[in-house]
Amino acid sequence: MHIETPQKDIAKGDKEVFEFLTDLKNFEKLMPDNIDKFEVINEDRFLFALKGMPQIVLQRQTQTPNSQIVLGAASDKLPFTLTADITAVSDSESKVSLSFEGQFNAMMAMMIKHPITNFMGTLSENLTKI
Repeated sequence: MHIETPQKDIAKGDKEVFEFLTDLKNFEKLMPDNIDKFEVINEDRFLFALKGMPQIVLQRQTQTPNSQIVLGAASDKLPFTLTADITAVSDSESKVSLSFEGQFNAMMAMMIKHPITNFMGTLSENLTKI
C-alpha cells in the first residue's frame, strides 16, 4: 500500500527542515490533536499512540543529509516505512512530501487506508507550521 502527500511549501531551508526532522522529539509537534501518548525511546526511536489505536514504534532507518529521512516500524507485525523527501527551493524555502509504504493484506489495507491517509495529511500540514 502506497500513500503520498502532495508537496508542501515550508518557510525554512532544506537544512533546517532536515535538522528538525532528524531530532525525533520534534515529531510530537507534528502529531494530530488526538495523540494519546508520545515518547522518545532513544535518538533513533520513538513511540506514539493515537486515541483508540495501538502504540506504534518508529525507528530511523536511513537519512540523506538535507534531502530524505526514512522511518520504519520497529515491529514486523505491521511492516511499513514513512519517508520525508525534502527539496530545496532557496536558502529559506523548501518543499516536503511524505510517503507511506506498507506491506499489508487486502483486509488490513482496507481498514487502515483512511486513518493513515488522514494521519499523513495532518503530519504534512503541521510541517508547514514549523
